[in-house]
Amino acid sequence: MRILSTFLVGLIFGLGLVISQMTNPAKILAFLDIGGNWDPSLLIVMGAALATTMIGYRFILRRPKPVLETAFHIPTKTVIDRPLLIGSAIFGLGWGMAGLCPGPGIAVAAVGGITPLIFILAMVLGMWGQRFVKV
Repeated sequence: MRILSTFLVGLIFGLGLVISQMTNPAKILAFLDIGGNWDPSLLIVMGAALATTMIGYRFILRRPKPVLETAFHIPTKTVIDRPLLIGSAIFGLGWGMAGLCPGPGIAVAAVGGITPLIFILAMVLGMWGQRFVKV
């Protein structure tokens, strides 16, 4: 049941990314181009995601535990530190250069093409290589 629910949630998430055009690098780059031909339409997508999360957390966290898990796994770190800032900057630079972030990159890879595969390879190498860098 856990595997099926994970698959269904991933499928719904991926469909949401495709429908909202978060998998379209040109759309992402137009959103990030605030000094040029800016396309603010993704603000609606991000706002809807934020609202859904805020409402969902209020209802879900009232439960004693998740339906298919023994406990909630909520991050406990609340400090904004140097590694977080550097990681965020690297993420933002990669997002701006490629027009993709991890979720949409994986969703686009399911469709095919070499560009998302290069993106995923770079992402995996970055995740692997970060353990060798001390910030």
